[in-house]
Amino acid sequence: MKLKIHEYQKTYLAMSTTKNLFLLATLMVSCLAFSQHKHHGKSDSTNTANEYMHRSSVDDLIMRFESPERDAYQKPDMVLEYLGELKGKQIMDIGAGSGYFSVKLAEKGAQVIAADVNDEFQGALKMRIDENKLENIELRKIPYDSPNLEDNEVDMVLIVNTYHHIENRSDYFSKVKKGIKPEGELVIIDFFKKEIPVGPPVDHKVSLVTVKKELKEAGYTQLDVNVDLLPYQFIIRAK
Repeated sequence: MKLKIHEYQKTYLAMSTTKNLFLLATLMVSCLAFSQHKHHGKSDSTNTANEYMHRSSVDDLIMRFESPERDAYQKPDMVLEYLGELKGKQIMDIGAGSGYFSVKLAEKGAQVIAADVNDEFQGALKMRIDENKLENIELRKIPYDSPNLEDNEVDMVLIVNTYHHIENRSDYFSKVKKGIKPEGELVIIDFFKKEIPVGPPVDHKVSLVTVKKELKEAGYTQLDVNVDLLPYQFIIRAK
């Protein structure tokens, strides 16, 4: 809704009847209510973050996710080097989307579970897997409230730019922890909660302090935090 209050005034001030003046007042109140909801409502919920992202079509999102502009700030080669030896590891990529990291992990020799809640992303990634004959990526549709992992199923769970989309995170990541082998780890990469040129609005992001608190509540006792490798994102390796 892009109309401003003064545009309503322009349209209706010429109306002089009591009925039309009442209508004008009603419309102005409605517009104010919409504006307050849009700008001052709670924006840090999972649904709001998802709704914000999906204002764009899946095709547009895939183009954005796979763009050279993302490569420039995401620095995937540096991230993969930072993660160490990946060959032969079983890794779940939560919020895999277009497969940006899933494909790169598979190319490094990992056995990848590309997990997402969205059917369109899963369909697009299936086409990519088939076209490139990638045999070490498995698709897994997951619900919003569970990673859908078996106990001790994977060596690593990677979640990039998706943490802020998840609700009831302490509960969710306790389920993630059960799915990781005893010597495995959870790796979270997400945006700093401040004004930066990339990522969602500030009020959709989750602060590093909050992430650490929620992970501790979920049962993780070892948190290795890196705020220097990437320009706009932190990395947490949790066990």
